[in-house]
Amino acid sequence: MSDAERPFEPIEPNAGEDFEPVDVFPDSTDFDLRPGADSCYKCSACDTNCPVAEVDDDFPGPKFQGPEQWRLKQQDDDYGVDESVMDCSNCMRCDSACPSGVPLSQMHNTARGEYVEEEMSKLSVEYWRNRILANYRTSAWLASKAPRLANVAMNFGPARWLMEKTMGITSERDFPAFATETFREWWERKGAAAGSRERAQEHRERRGEPRDADKRVAYFHGCYANYNTPEVGKSMVRVFEHFGYEVVVPEQGCSGTPMFANGMLSDARRHAEVNVSSFADLVDQGYDAIASCTSCSMALRQEYPELFDIDGIDDVAKHTFESVEYLRIHEDLREELREADVDGDLAREFAYHAPCHARNQGLERQAVELFRDLDGVDVADVGDSCSGISGTYGWKDEKYEKSMAIGEEMFEHMEATEGETGMTECPTCAMQMEHGTGYEIRHPLELLDAALVE
Repeated sequence: MSDAERPFEPIEPNAGEDFEPVDVFPDSTDFDLRPGADSCYKCSACDTNCPVAEVDDDFPGPKFQGPEQWRLKQQDDDYGVDESVMDCSNCMRCDSACPSGVPLSQMHNTARGEYVEEEMSKLSVEYWRNRILANYRTSAWLASKAPRLANVAMNFGPARWLMEKTMGITSERDFPAFATETFREWWERKGAAAGSRERAQEHRERRGEPRDADKRVAYFHGCYANYNTPEVGKSMVRVFEHFGYEVVVPEQGCSGTPMFANGMLSDARRHAEVNVSSFADLVDQGYDAIASCTSCSMALRQEYPELFDIDGIDDVAKHTFESVEYLRIHEDLREELREADVDGDLAREFAYHAPCHARNQGLERQAVELFRDLDGVDVADVGDSCSGISGTYGWKDEKYEKSMAIGEEMFEHMEATEGETGMTECPTCAMQMEHGTGYEIRHPLELLDAALVE
């Protein structure tokens, strides 16, 4: 019996159900957001749940950035998008907070894109700084060609000082290390799809399942798991193969999340077209798309169909899952963990932070509930506060202090736990957790790997 079939054990609201992106233009092909704006009755729930508004009295909040600004734009074509839209961190908490289902984050993404395209100077330092941060995949690809040199150069004191003074990239943070072997390089070395098929079939036989069982997933690893934390991608492959799944890793670009946050919608669309093309073909063949980063799964599930009209996009969205969520739906994961124990490196207490983009998908409690019965491990939920980094937001010099103020509650809760190790599904949340506490941060897939895979 799978987790999804256990009526006496609570799991997340979306587990076992198709994730439905916000549908605000069912009878239109021009992405008209007016019906969504008209649903807002100004209760201000979005504003009271906005982490940026909580620490910045000058920020007008999600309600103004969304429906109010949208109404003004419809009444006056000459009304420009207010520049404060760039202060929104794209945490998307306003979507969850709204009792009327107003597509606030979609409005913010649309407004940010319009502001950058029509009003931001393309010669400004801010534009090019944001463009570089948003296109992290390009920088990471270059760094991966000489990772040791890049690691030294990016954290060289004078270089960081120069980047802050000339580009506005804060010198307060350490740049994440680039792996000496990317995930995709490791994947090819392990035999790629053919090697995974063979290993999955062996595991099916061990589990007493048919060798030709139809268990296939396509992995969207994202930029960070490829270039910085390939151990997360490796754990994903090992865990899924342990349950008999054949894994493929198709051609892919960035999920577009940092581009949405910086109003670079043309860049995001270019990557989305690659991703949808790759994964739509696999979905047609019976594969589901799996992401180990909750921001990546959020982009494919919600932001793509909300913002772009690309052939196959709805099918990809409906067949995209976060990695642990997928296993909880389809496998008896809790029962296997009850019979497992962890010793050595990962036998400890974890301070777990649920990323905002996990909460938007109804997944904020899954790690705590999943690991609570695992011998040798204790997972403490550190509360519902935002980490504050929000991808590229906390890397901007003018946003750094705000990001740390937002994360203060999380830091305090982490330090109140017994251990000194954190856990989260989001790589940038992991950066913030480590930066604010000094804790080592792990991904839930790494713990599953340690507990289940021999």
